[in-house]
Amino acid sequence: MGTQASGKSQESHERTQGTARRALLGAAVLGAGGAVLGLSGTARAADAGHGGRGGVKLSLIHHTLGSYQLALDMGAHVVEAGDLVPTRDGHLVCRHEPEIGGTTDVANHPEFADRRTTKVLDGVSTTGWFTEDFTLAELKTLRAIERIPANRPHNTLYDGRWEIPTFEEVLRWQDEQTRQRGRQVWIYPELKHPTYFRKLGLGLEERVAKLLRKYGKDRWKSPVILQSFEPTSIQRLNKLVDNPLVVLLSGASTRPWDFVETGDPRTVADLVKPAGLREIASYAQGIGPTLDLVIPKDSAGNLTAPTTLVADAHKVGLILHPYTMRNENPFLPPAFRKGTDADAYGDVFGLYETYFATGIDGVFTDQPDTGLLAREDFVNG
Repeated sequence: MGTQASGKSQESHERTQGTARRALLGAAVLGAGGAVLGLSGTARAADAGHGGRGGVKLSLIHHTLGSYQLALDMGAHVVEAGDLVPTRDGHLVCRHEPEIGGTTDVANHPEFADRRTTKVLDGVSTTGWFTEDFTLAELKTLRAIERIPANRPHNTLYDGRWEIPTFEEVLRWQDEQTRQRGRQVWIYPELKHPTYFRKLGLGLEERVAKLLRKYGKDRWKSPVILQSFEPTSIQRLNKLVDNPLVVLLSGASTRPWDFVETGDPRTVADLVKPAGLREIASYAQGIGPTLDLVIPKDSAGNLTAPTTLVADAHKVGLILHPYTMRNENPFLPPAFRKGTDADAYGDVFGLYETYFATGIDGVFTDQPDTGLLAREDFVNG
């Protein structure tokens, strides 16, 4: 009897806490290499914090303190700082992927030439340099470079300016920015390839939890939202910390890599069905679907009719923050492009309006100033 009552009490506590985390996640919202933007409430020009930056063709170098700083200056509600991968000596650093040939100047360091290798990363043969083969001290000798120079040639101006930040440095930066700006700064880190790193003895979840506990940011009210493409990673985090948690979802026909490794036959298409969403809602507060799961595209890349994902997710209490809105033509559906230049901006405001109309709770964007202007337009009619 006592055990049963205790079990019910624990279940009630978890349900209440999950609801609270979900409400917090919906209210706080968001920013990508820039930001996620909350749609609730009434937008005001003062909220955007543009500082006269509207339309600037700049997002700075991906996953550097410089880019995070700019995202805040542009008004991002939350900054995706950062994509977390480990070093050989167990530190967490912020890089888009563990392979760093395309995001750092490592190729220009002859002392690391012999580190170039080929590995199988989540089933894909990948050649380059990998963070897990470097100590933190070695990585600190490298400098970040623009990841997609063909689309963002302006950003190459900043190649070599910033070093690779650690997650611990980001947590300290968050506190500094909160003090300086007089408002709470939120971050939205992603755990990259957790199954891959666990097999190497470099488990991500425990390292993330340890740092969050060290800085007192492991609670449901903490300004840190955690995300991963692997549902079992989020389930593991749910047992380690009380932070708001988000399951990222790729293309409908894909399978999360942890599912591949464990033999779970389900695809993302299964996870976005009502039953799959109910399961996710038992351990997470939100989902981060690719934009195509909200509005699919046809074979020519044109938008079709929205799916029922937004309504289905909301029905089980999940918040939606799809990814990633970008201004440049190659990232836009054909009907929203202008001209033919790869780095020219298209009608991204029209695209924002289309996605906002589906009822999503926020969106990741590489250009927070543009996203905030689009949010103002939509909320204020």
